[in-house]
Amino acid sequence: MTKTEEYLPEGWRFGTDGIRGKVASKMQPVFMTTVAMAAGKVLKEEGIEEILIGKDTRISGYMIESALQAGFISSGINVVLLGPVPTPAVSFLTALRRENAFGLVISASHNTYLDNGIKFFNSKGEKISSSLEKRIENYILRLQQWNKDFLINDANTLGKASRLIEAQDLYIEFCKSKTPDLDLSRRKIVLDAANGANYRIAPKVFEDLGAEIIKIACEPNGININESCGSTNPENLSKSVIENKADFGIAFDGDGDRLSMVDSKGRVLDGDDLMYLFLQNEENLDRFRNGDGVVGTHMTNLSLENYLKKNGINFFRSDIGDKYVHAELEKRGWTFGGESSGHLMFLDEVSSGDALVASLKILDSIKKQDFRIDDLVDGFVKFPQFMVNVEVKDPNLCLLDQRFIEALSKNEKLLHDSGRILIRPSGTEPVLRIMAEAKNKDLVEGIVNDLAESTKNII
Repeated sequence: MTKTEEYLPEGWRFGTDGIRGKVASKMQPVFMTTVAMAAGKVLKEEGIEEILIGKDTRISGYMIESALQAGFISSGINVVLLGPVPTPAVSFLTALRRENAFGLVISASHNTYLDNGIKFFNSKGEKISSSLEKRIENYILRLQQWNKDFLINDANTLGKASRLIEAQDLYIEFCKSKTPDLDLSRRKIVLDAANGANYRIAPKVFEDLGAEIIKIACEPNGININESCGSTNPENLSKSVIENKADFGIAFDGDGDRLSMVDSKGRVLDGDDLMYLFLQNEENLDRFRNGDGVVGTHMTNLSLENYLKKNGINFFRSDIGDKYVHAELEKRGWTFGGESSGHLMFLDEVSSGDALVASLKILDSIKKQDFRIDDLVDGFVKFPQFMVNVEVKDPNLCLLDQRFIEALSKNEKLLHDSGRILIRPSGTEPVLRIMAEAKNKDLVEGIVNDLAESTKNII
């Protein structure tokens, strides 16, 4: 560790999805101002003059927004405040603005209010590259030494701040424009906004489309974001759909980039179910059969992969994380992909994962079937998956140990090509993630437990 790093919060570098951590330890205002000053320096070098800042509904968002604003303005970057908007709205508005603008969202996604984070978007509305993140990190280290390059020598070089008061309305119209022929009249829908950034936007979109809306978790107070609600906690949504005899339910996470749905029977549909549902449209199937494949992740259920192959559709598994799904789609020139967690991407319509647009696209694809989600997903039976996290001294050395290799080989033979085993070392802790998937639940659990047991004597 260098001397300068001693003054930085633990784990201060960019992770797989920006910088994120506990408000009371890592996401302190002084550190946030430092990040903004460093990022401002990089943006100026890239010819960027303006940054749009949006946030979700966490109480700490106001503090972090002010700290970031001060840092960027001191660097000569103009700041445009968007207020509470979903992460995909920041992506959209940044791309809409102009070529010399970047975007930033203040959010910790599906985490509780005790956490917060930031992530950047480039002028195309895409997450910034790792090389840009590295340059920002290098400037953060220089700032810790009070480098004179960051001193304000001329008040005329400071940036300015403004507020885009129509940010929510612009995003609402953008979402509706993606499915211009979608009519939800006579539909009763329960909406769960996770007390997050979609609390006003999502109900307005669906009301404008003619639906009768029942709102839950649409009353943020700064600390109830994702609290027993949202796409990662859909139990209340399921109950509400049944109690209100609704046609279906829709849930978002706190920052609006994850989606889950509930059918009229109260069954919760994850990202794999929703990708399958979108393809219950012959036009969509034909389109993907003609070369535009689908990207999932290593956690995508094997039943979805089998369904795609049966229908002659190319399928590729990326690393886990929406940024990796996006990268593979871009690399292959494909447009549709997603994760079991509910990150869905329609890159022919949006430049990043957008849960609200995804929900509209899915509903639009099944309107000819009268939105009968229950009937459409009845034929999709997912394979049981079972996973454990095993603490080991060194996950990578464990994978190379002959005893573990022999145990893995033995269990792979038990599957007879009817399932799969996934072994992943954690990138952040000494943990080995062991997952198995097959039609037989007992077999899956036995395989995982046997592999976990085989690690006990490995040093």
